[in-house]
Amino acid sequence: MPELPEVESLGRFLADRVVGGTVERVFPVAVHALKTYEPAVTALEGRSFDGVERHGKFLALRAGGLYLVMHLARAGWVRWSDAVAEAPPRPGKGPLALRVRLVGGAGFDVTEAGTQKHLAVYVVRDPREVPGIARLGPDPLAEGFTPEVFAGLLDGERRQIKGVLRDQSVIAGIGNAYSDEILHAAKMSPFKLAATLTPDEVARLYEVVGTTLADAVERSRGLPLRDLKAEKKSGLRVHGRTGEPCPVCGDTVREVSYRDSSLQYCPTCQTGGKPLADRRMSRLLK
Repeated sequence: MPELPEVESLGRFLADRVVGGTVERVFPVAVHALKTYEPAVTALEGRSFDGVERHGKFLALRAGGLYLVMHLARAGWVRWSDAVAEAPPRPGKGPLALRVRLVGGAGFDVTEAGTQKHLAVYVVRDPREVPGIARLGPDPLAEGFTPEVFAGLLDGERRQIKGVLRDQSVIAGIGNAYSDEILHAAKMSPFKLAATLTPDEVARLYEVVGTTLADAVERSRGLPLRDLKAEKKSGLRVHGRTGEPCPVCGDTVREVSYRDSSLQYCPTCQTGGKPLADRRMSRLLK
């Protein structure tokens, strides 16, 4: 799933290419991906892109008073082309959900792989009209995300820290992968209750949140879109690396599985050497 660093890099990539460009045609292919119908997605035609914004894991392309907002969910992505076909694409069972062709022939496809379809596309006059954006907590890369703000978010939280970091209404943009990476770097158990963190632990976690996300964004800078997912995977130390040695201590990376996801951690670095119970029906990630 694309998280804050990948969406930030995707936004920068598109900003360099679409801003100043005029939309010639919009082809909605997967109707189920469209979550708004007024304005129609074709209302973007004839408008020029004049900005690209990121809101957590949402990407918003501004065009003449309207916004094309995308949430890529678990398996969505954007593919850029310098020459998009003029003919409308044929609807079918392929990954293509939406195509945007600019005047001059360039453009991009919004795609979603797999059988579970959770990609969401909106056309709105204000990004805050999108319910998921309206509920977002503060952005961890924003200037106003101070240690005091972070401490206030955790104060009184009786949930496990893994779930708090993933809660988009608490902090915007962190998902399953980077929450694993942040907790590993902070040497903290994912099951630790947020409200029990000491001031030193809160300070350490705050610092690691910023450095982990900023480093991931920097690693992706300038990469073509096709390489961003591979860069994310190569930069992860524990997430998705069950059974491999921890790059810090050499212990075996372990996993806790749930119904539709899993977390990875290092026992030596994070839990005092003790394996965590693999409670598949845990409500940690809800």
